[in-house]
Amino acid sequence: MGNDDEKTRVATIFDVARLAGVSHQTVSRVLNDLPNVRPATRQRVEQAIAQLRYTPSQAARSLVTRRSRTIGLITTGGPDYGPSSTALGFNEAARDARYAVSMASMLESDPASLRQAVELLLRQNVEAIVLIAAHRGALDAVRGIELGVPLVAVESSRRDGFHRVSIDQYQGARILVDHLVGLGHRRIAHLAGPADSVDALERVRGWRDALSEHGLVAREPLVGDWTPGSGFRLGRELVAGLGVGDDDDGRAGERVGGLFTAVFAANDQMALGVIHALSERGLRVPGDVSVVGFDDIPEAEHFAPPLTTMRQDFPELGRTIMSTLLEVLSDADSVGVVRSVPQLIVRESTAAPSA
Repeated sequence: MGNDDEKTRVATIFDVARLAGVSHQTVSRVLNDLPNVRPATRQRVEQAIAQLRYTPSQAARSLVTRRSRTIGLITTGGPDYGPSSTALGFNEAARDARYAVSMASMLESDPASLRQAVELLLRQNVEAIVLIAAHRGALDAVRGIELGVPLVAVESSRRDGFHRVSIDQYQGARILVDHLVGLGHRRIAHLAGPADSVDALERVRGWRDALSEHGLVAREPLVGDWTPGSGFRLGRELVAGLGVGDDDDGRAGERVGGLFTAVFAANDQMALGVIHALSERGLRVPGDVSVVGFDDIPEAEHFAPPLTTMRQDFPELGRTIMSTLLEVLSDADSVGVVRSVPQLIVRESTAAPSA
């Protein structure tokens, strides 16, 4: 960061909270000179305010007076299984805690649309905002808005600036690669999710790092869009690279760098498309190629063959969001990052590579 004038322009209540090591509500209590703040904590907050030369907004001052028992929930992206199941789990947990949920859903997550959604929720006097975002741009956009209320985001990378709850996509990808390497696979292709998806990027990072630790080459992944159709299209590119059947795309061989014995698809729907593409060319799963997915959607165990995948407990993630939010609203200063690890589910789509 630059000079003091720049700090004055950009400092927010979240900057003060992070520097002082407290919650946003604690900063607001100090701003409003309310009781129930320990003297040492109050001193840290006041020092942070002075250091950042922070000027509070009216929203920041009124933070602790919001007792509407309503939570704002913003979701971005399409109605995919994971985010939808997470939102459902959160809504049920909020209802159990006697909170209402006001939702704002949008396909795109441009800054203007997000700001409009935030302003709409704040006009409803919400006590906090939860963000379940499909695109990393949504997190950056919301971070740039001084909300005046706590923000809890489902966010699997390691950026600061808000309370984060997530399932560890990076570790899940590593577990999948370790499983395939343990079976004897040395050439593992990856079909990644969208380039603007935080979860997809974390899975790519885990795949790369796991291969590197095993001394294996991570060739450039092919990028899809989470749909079975994109998995089918990319699967056909991989098959063309193998030189099996009709060669539909001579460039595919260049892109995947030659032979592979296993495919790590970024989600179960893409894995379904890959299996279709392989079987179309007479390749057996797992006899010729092993295939793994990610998520463990309800249909995964009924694929042909049943799919090896990483199980993400999305309803539990939704409940964890609410429990974390309740800690934040109770002025718990220690709340920061809550991360769980998905579970490897081994089914019949993986086996040792054929001779």
